[in-house]
Amino acid sequence: MFPDEIAVLEANSAFYRAFAERDLAAMEELWAQQAPVACIHPGWDALRGRERVMRSWRGLLEGDAPRIRCTAASAHVLGPVAFVVCGERISGGPPLVATNVFVREGSRWRLCHHQAGMVAQPSEEAPPGAKA
Repeated sequence: MFPDEIAVLEANSAFYRAFAERDLAAMEELWAQQAPVACIHPGWDALRGRERVMRSWRGLLEGDAPRIRCTAASAHVLGPVAFVVCGERISGGPPLVATNVFVREGSRWRLCHHQAGMVAQPSEEAPPGAKA
């Protein structure tokens, strides 16, 4: 695994840690400051713009958001942009699949897009190099 892939997976882990710990300050720090951002929560319409995206996270983290765990994460780096494909496991909920897109801002990888949705038929097979 290359250093940028490791860094992207670490940023992805920080995202799920902020979600699990309901840490709004950490969540705000993870999202891009310069690049455009968008987010599609399961069952929601697309949210565009940092203000709308962060307002959605504020509502989720301050409310009764479910506990979530990331599984089988794999990073794909394309120069200054990278994406992670992973599973999301929610206590008491259906399995989800997510794509998290990151951009390099300075020396950090920051989220610019998150999309998660339900999986009709979960796969038992983890992709090569996936980090559980």
